[in-house]
Amino acid sequence: MFQLAARLQETVPFYAVELFKEAVAMQSRGIDVISLGIGEPDFTAAPQVVAAMERAAAIGHSGYSPPAGLQALREAIAEHYATHLGAQVDPSRIVVTTGASGALLLAALSLINPGDEVLMPDPSYPANRNFISAAGGVSRLVPTTDKTRYQLCADDIEKHWRPATRGILIASPSNPTGTSIDHEALVPLLDAVRARAGFVMMDEIYLGLTYDRTPCSALALDDNLIILNSFSKYFHMTGWRLGWMIVPPRMAASVEKLASSLAICAPTLAQHGALACFEPDTLKVFEHRREAFRLRRNYLVPALESLGIRVPVKPDGAFYVFGDVSAHTTDSADFSTELLHRAQVAAVPGIDFGVAHAKSSMRFAYTTGLDKLEEAVDRMRRYLLA
Repeated sequence: MFQLAARLQETVPFYAVELFKEAVAMQSRGIDVISLGIGEPDFTAAPQVVAAMERAAAIGHSGYSPPAGLQALREAIAEHYATHLGAQVDPSRIVVTTGASGALLLAALSLINPGDEVLMPDPSYPANRNFISAAGGVSRLVPTTDKTRYQLCADDIEKHWRPATRGILIASPSNPTGTSIDHEALVPLLDAVRARAGFVMMDEIYLGLTYDRTPCSALALDDNLIILNSFSKYFHMTGWRLGWMIVPPRMAASVEKLASSLAICAPTLAQHGALACFEPDTLKVFEHRREAFRLRRNYLVPALESLGIRVPVKPDGAFYVFGDVSAHTTDSADFSTELLHRAQVAAVPGIDFGVAHAKSSMRFAYTTGLDKLEEAVDRMRRYLLA
């Protein structure tokens, strides 16, 4: 019998997906489960985006696009950064990808040699580690606390950078914490990595879902970053599998060459639809939805705390609350199972995101309407106070 690659044994499982499958199985048996688990907006693609895709399909614009994406879409993304995200970007530096996952894969393969180490915060999105290992690299999770908003800081670079370390992978706002890195803290962090000739992969997938200040890309501080972004979250196009990356000019041609071999191009019809995302009327739709997420956050954080689930850092972006459940359990995985089967509420245990807070924390996603959030809190209250 042939042997499977060792990396399959090393692949980090994604418990949120397993939880989602279990919740779906319960729902198929007629059990009403409210999911605060999967990180997928309940909003879907804006009507203008669907109409643009349908027009493109009707006139036959479904062939391959250039490997780096439709030029019109790259220009629209660049204009969006200049107008809404505080950064000037040449369209030639933008590569449209098959979701942010495609962007992360291209970035990892472009930057990492076998044995290279990449630092990332604990907690962080679990699939990121699999992209690093797919390139032959090694992920090193650096424990973080609420004092740094669960983000890496310059001191972490001083303490944890080793000869094999090549760079960092960070996210702002973050999954699972919903916290951003203040620019005042980001500057010394970037300086510390730059001083070691390291790279910074910056996940800005949730940047559009920033609630307490105007969104601003880290590119406004440092033009030499590798930015990863997506149409899935702020633009609510999860199944369209469309994202982009922004790379330094010297990387652009090489990344495009790699993209042409690995993917040929991102889905062309999705690209034509995405062009409509940047029209003024469509942006109004997304801004209205962003306000809906902000109101959900403002409800859920105090509601969870009223249940004895402490929120050490109020999330300022994304659609997640990272709560401390240690008042109710010594193992969040067990508590997650209890909530699912006894309260019919799905939420993700901390083990999904690293080891530092695995036992004590859970991620609650406010990707459902306020009425459902209220019902979920009521169910948890009845269970916890029974």
